[in-house]
Amino acid sequence: MGQKQWASRVGFLLAAAGSAIGLGNLWKFPYLMGRNGGFTFLVVYLLFVLLLGLPVMMLEMSLGRYTGRDPVQSYKIVHPKAKIVGIFGVVAPFIILSYYSVIGGWIIKYIFSYVTTFEAPADFGAFIASPETVIWHLVFMVITVAICLKGVSGIEKASKFMMPALFILLIVIMIRSVTLKGSSEGLRFMFEPKGGFTLSSINAALGQVFYSLSLCMGITITYGSYLSKKESIPKSCAIVAGMDTALAIFAGIAIFPAVFVFGLEPGQGPGLIFGTLPMVFHAMPGGSVFAIVFFILVFFAAVTSAIALLEVVVSFAIDSWGWSRKKGVAVMGVLIFLLGIPSALSFGVLGNITILNYSLFDFICMITDNILLPIGGILMCIFVGWKFDINLLAGEMEQGCASFKIKKLWINCIKYVAPVLLIIVTLSGFIGVYQTIAA
Repeated sequence: MGQKQWASRVGFLLAAAGSAIGLGNLWKFPYLMGRNGGFTFLVVYLLFVLLLGLPVMMLEMSLGRYTGRDPVQSYKIVHPKAKIVGIFGVVAPFIILSYYSVIGGWIIKYIFSYVTTFEAPADFGAFIASPETVIWHLVFMVITVAICLKGVSGIEKASKFMMPALFILLIVIMIRSVTLKGSSEGLRFMFEPKGGFTLSSINAALGQVFYSLSLCMGITITYGSYLSKKESIPKSCAIVAGMDTALAIFAGIAIFPAVFVFGLEPGQGPGLIFGTLPMVFHAMPGGSVFAIVFFILVFFAAVTSAIALLEVVVSFAIDSWGWSRKKGVAVMGVLIFLLGIPSALSFGVLGNITILNYSLFDFICMITDNILLPIGGILMCIFVGWKFDINLLAGEMEQGCASFKIKKLWINCIKYVAPVLLIIVTLSGFIGVYQTIAA
């Protein structure tokens, strides 16, 4: 069984929401909205949350609670051959955390820089090209490891503090941003229904749902294995998905009005946070204070996701290999740190090394985003929907709630709708890989 249950429903919900809410919420979702039809994109995104996000999240959470085990052992119970799905679900977070921690290190560097000098690092490009990034990568991993050493209670305590603080800090930045003169342009960028909504926009919305809700990463199964039978899984999943979407929208309201007020380019990806926003803060009265607040909230978003990723790997080591928590956290933490070093150096010392036209950092991302996660998702739907008695999981969801009224709808989503949508995500990912290799 799982090592320990969540001490409270609030703690579980905040931890689960924290696992889903990450760096992508703070820049990618608002940018996708603005570039893909504004409010129209939001409507389609919410539709895919209902058709793919919630059904798959409910499947994973109910499977975790039903088995009380890590992803590998859980899928082994579903079907002997389904073990591969669990392996994908453990290897993926192991790899993801290796490069996620590198970005987490950048965040800590920016907080340190603003606190000590009231300015961002002089040149973002020069900073990430320096070996110094390895040190900050190490600092971020040490913080993640320290929280996970405390087990479920450590994750719950960190989430109970960090998630409310994240929302409060985000509201502070949001109020400041929308009160800037000319901020309405940024809001129109996000919310005004406009042209530009195409088939690629639909695919972007579908992919964002898959990654934003941390589907098929083993996190929801692991967290579900610690969940009390008294809790309603459908209701919990709806709350987590709602919090994840709300924060992404709030982040857009906090960031884009300020970006447009100062006439800067909104479509820079991670560079928006580390390159563009520091210019906004520099030009803003009291900007260094708001910069510190902003990067602390980004840090909280990163850490709550990082501890979830590490917990999946540690849970596997405890359940499948019989390791102690201390050994699992220490060994896996060191291995993940070592794997992340090439990613940390891929913008400088190892910048000339490419694999299939990808930098080392991007290649590591590609393995998880385009191979492990979507293929694992397709296999998950096949094994659970067609090789396993899915009514057992439906029965699991009937515990803790009066009735599971959408049982038939949910089963059909898992058997028919989700696999089709996941195949679309997978094919689009492989098309992207082919285009990169052929470039």
